[in-house]
Amino acid sequence: VMRTHGARQQRDAVRRAPREQMQSVFEALNTLGSTKWRVNKRVLSIVDRIWSSGGRLADLVDRTDVALPEKPDTEDEDKLKKWRWTLRAAKKENSERHSQRCDVELKLAVARKMKDEDGFYYPHNLDFRGRAYPMHPYLNHLGSDLCRGVLEFAEGRPLGKSGLRWLKIHLANLYAGGVDKLSYDGRIAFTENHLEDIFDSADRPLEGKRWWLGAEDPFQCLAVCINLTEALRSPSPETMISHIPVHQDGSCNGLQHYAALGRDKLGAIAVNLVAGEKPADVYTGIATRVVEIMKNDALKDPATDPDAARARLLLDQVDRKLVKQTVMTSVYGVTYVGARE
Repeated sequence: VMRTHGARQQRDAVRRAPREQMQSVFEALNTLGSTKWRVNKRVLSIVDRIWSSGGRLADLVDRTDVALPEKPDTEDEDKLKKWRWTLRAAKKENSERHSQRCDVELKLAVARKMKDEDGFYYPHNLDFRGRAYPMHPYLNHLGSDLCRGVLEFAEGRPLGKSGLRWLKIHLANLYAGGVDKLSYDGRIAFTENHLEDIFDSADRPLEGKRWWLGAEDPFQCLAVCINLTEALRSPSPETMISHIPVHQDGSCNGLQHYAALGRDKLGAIAVNLVAGEKPADVYTGIATRVVEIMKNDALKDPATDPDAARARLLLDQVDRKLVKQTVMTSVYGVTYVGARE
């Protein structure tokens, strides 16, 4: 039921939990495990074409290694030192590429094996926080863009008005680049303004303008382009059967739980528990607040306030990316050392 990884206290806690208390957990895991999936053959065929051509597109790793630099015929120590650094960097790059190639091959091997199946299922279990994850390690719907792009629901549903609207929003979310921060109407407008690019991506994904490759999640974007094209070209888009999962991402789930439990309205707004015109971003908000504090500290006299010198030195280093990891893990008990690292 729960991944304990040798943590005896966690394992004992699960064993001591009353059966009736665990019933809702079992039901939730059974619901996730009973969802039927299948391989999106059209997207998989595009992935195979890119991969057989050497990768390098849609965030796929290059299948060839970086050429190792030849040792210079010299006794100049500076040149030899530079060569050693270049050689070390090339070997590191090749090692990373090898790992990434192995990862892609494992995922594609599973997809190719399962592509002709009517459907298959993913058993799930929990981590120590209560988050549910598929037990299959390679190809699953919580994996990379490649995994999510080649997977779809085996049992489709008619889109309806709501489904067609959400498919357009989903496409804008996948394209990202700031588009995902627009209002819902803004995201729908983005999709409708790029219908020609969407149709071209669906009809000629590698021979056309390749608009889908500009997306932050290209393979998922391609899958939605194909599905949306089929829907909009059908006589009745709202009755067309769609198999596309529209992913919903939480905004710092840990803080969402705290805001909900504490009925914290300000916190709820920051983590999108309260409807707003545009998506809120708690990480940007916290980064902005930290910068304000540091600016105030930087104005103080370093001779009397030790924080002043540090604030002046680090002021330009604080951004959303820096604070995200610490804020995200603070609700799970991250230590000072863990946050620092």
